[in-house]
Amino acid sequence: MELRNWLVMAPMSGKTNLPFRLIAKEMGAGLVSTEMISAAGLSRGQAKTYSYVASHPDERPVAAQLFGSEADTMASSARIIAEKGIDVVDINMGCPAKKVVKTGSGAALMRDPQKTAKILTAVRRSIPVPLTVKIRAGWSPEEANALDIARVIEGCGADGICIHPRFATQGFCGKADWTLIRKMKEALKIPVIGNGDVSAPSLALQMRSETNCDGVMIGRAALYNPWIFKQTLELEQRGSFATPDLNDRQRLIRRHYALLIGYIGEKRATQVMRGLLLLYTKGLPNRGFLKGLVSELDGKERFFAAVRTYFGGMQEEDLS
Repeated sequence: MELRNWLVMAPMSGKTNLPFRLIAKEMGAGLVSTEMISAAGLSRGQAKTYSYVASHPDERPVAAQLFGSEADTMASSARIIAEKGIDVVDINMGCPAKKVVKTGSGAALMRDPQKTAKILTAVRRSIPVPLTVKIRAGWSPEEANALDIARVIEGCGADGICIHPRFATQGFCGKADWTLIRKMKEALKIPVIGNGDVSAPSLALQMRSETNCDGVMIGRAALYNPWIFKQTLELEQRGSFATPDLNDRQRLIRRHYALLIGYIGEKRATQVMRGLLLLYTKGLPNRGFLKGLVSELDGKERFFAAVRTYFGGMQEEDLS
């Protein structure tokens, strides 16, 4: 599969639902991903879990990230995902959340190469679409086995790998060690995607230059600045990028709200947009005033009134 560019939107639990994926794709992401999907939930036919697999032609290509610890369940769930029309199946071996690792899933798999090989072999045999895996630097500094695990992953037939070079025990603390991305690229034949500490367009270009990685995955920075994909491509092509003005921000907020209403209905969409409003206005003045407005939002009328009131009190110079 060939992507239109080298920028990948990270799967983020509770964040990368269908509306946000469509936003990210509109902003230039070459590949987007669902949030983590439970293999056990899919195998049991849970309606909520199945809803995570819903996709739209405009977001293609799209990956679905699967987590679990049983080879047969992972294989059957991966087959369901592929049959739903998803373009890539991604296996999560990097999540450090306690509720995930206590089941032997996520980053816990990095401590068990044999189980990892069993799962990946079963999944590879069960699907015709590309298979990728996301890992960490290891479980801890004492178990820094990313390169060894990466060779197992490649040997099991995976088509690509993403490395977030922090240890599971670090969570998102400390600094991501980009040198590990470069070492992995040198050691493997399959494509390597780098992830971690890419909070600005210049850092995406820097990661690619320093590590020679095939792609760069952007996560948390895209939550408050979805323009980062477009900005990175502009910076690469012409040496500079445009910053969204007040009208751009308002259009994005309205667009996201409309997509959410179509996805989960007006009531729930309004609740979700309370938090998104604060993300999309990060760095702007008078956010204390906006927080007061957000608490009163209960539907379209108040939502649009709050947006008009907040942005109406600002000038473009407030962005500088």
